[in-house]
Amino acid sequence: MPVLDAALLFFAGFLSGVVNAIAGGGTFITFGAMSLVGLPPIVANATSSVTQLLGYITSTLAYWSDIKHFWRAALLLGLISAFGALAGALILLALDNPSFRVLVPWLLLAATALFAAGPWLKPAPKPGHEAAVSSLVGSLAQFATAVYGGFFGAGMGVMMLATLGLTLPGDYHRLNALKNMLAVVIAAVAILVFISGDIIAWRQAIVMIPGGALGGYAGVWIARRVPQIAVRGFVVGVGVFLAFYYFTKG
Repeated sequence: MPVLDAALLFFAGFLSGVVNAIAGGGTFITFGAMSLVGLPPIVANATSSVTQLLGYITSTLAYWSDIKHFWRAALLLGLISAFGALAGALILLALDNPSFRVLVPWLLLAATALFAAGPWLKPAPKPGHEAAVSSLVGSLAQFATAVYGGFFGAGMGVMMLATLGLTLPGDYHRLNALKNMLAVVIAAVAILVFISGDIIAWRQAIVMIPGGALGGYAGVWIARRVPQIAVRGFVVGVGVFLAFYYFTKG
């Protein structure tokens, strides 16, 4: 791997970790960096799942005391998420790179719009309520979100937080804790499918993962000094740029 490519990937991993710690949306950066170094879109998408997993796990551990209060809902939605992620990842494996490339700019535009609308989609805090086992509507919404996450993960967190807020009681922090745990399940299942399909670029992933870990740590410090609106604007800009890149590249 060329030194410049390795440096770009490490920096992208670091920036992804920072962005995830502040506002979410790091997948846009890892996917974009791997695209720029020449990885096919399916491989870049699958490898992004690997680079994001560690951050999902550490966020879940940080919220573990909250998750213990609604573990029944977490187990049920985790099972639903596993099946959804399996379906989404298998759909991705069934496509070839030219077919997926046609979908990528549209997926990026949709995910970018979803991310931009994130502040308005966040559920209003509902203090004093316990999360309950999800309704049929909530289960179906989570399954659909998990299918999307297994197929193309950008914007998944915002989508999941919005649907959980519409179907489950509980304050924002508990819903965010549940979202992080379900993201671990979705990413882990998808990664197992991608490993079986041999579509993960391990050299690139190994370069990016330490950068992401450092970025996640640094993001806590940066979050106190950089307005979230600036970070959100940067991520939206990356999403629009990538969509334009894939529209013009064809």
